[in-house]
Amino acid sequence: MIFGRSERRKAPVEPVTLKILVAGGFGVGKTTLVGAVSEIRPLRTEEVLTEAGRPVDDTAGVERKSTTTVAMDFGRITLREDLVLYVFGTPGQDRFWFLWDELATGALGAVVLADTRRLEDCFAAVDYFERRSIPFIVGVNCFDGAARHPAEAVRQALDLDPDVPVILCDARDKESVKEVLIGVVGHAADAAERRQPAAT
Repeated sequence: MIFGRSERRKAPVEPVTLKILVAGGFGVGKTTLVGAVSEIRPLRTEEVLTEAGRPVDDTAGVERKSTTTVAMDFGRITLREDLVLYVFGTPGQDRFWFLWDELATGALGAVVLADTRRLEDCFAAVDYFERRSIPFIVGVNCFDGAARHPAEAVRQALDLDPDVPVILCDARDKESVKEVLIGVVGHAADAAERRQPAAT
């Protein structure tokens, strides 16, 4: 069959937009992760670390870090023609945690980014999402020179529920980060399905 000028063009697809948070301790790689995957120039709210902040900014393990996020990071990635993710990185320092509630509003799910050299730094983020029933996965950022631990060992150390995915990743690598974000979307969809009442 030959179509003429009257052939109907496919209507453009209006993409679904979903909000994902990236949380974790100070210096774990949240800003790097958002920047690695964003298809737009990421919005960053970084400030230089100062001597005055040294008593409250624990830089152990991240001695070369010279800036910190004071509000949020923001990026966007199109996973499919019909699916766009807005990715928000939360500030990692205790004194900025009051911003988390605002950033968490409307979030589909979250990534808790972990550094196995300072695993205790992500406990607060795990507790935050558990208390608010926001589906999350743990992304273990595999830093150069850091010991590699199996995902199951990280799960046990963080005392995670069996259904919380743990994914080893490289926050600098776009494809690695995409896999983490796809994991969040899938985990959140599974969690929503489990919450649906069984059909009678």
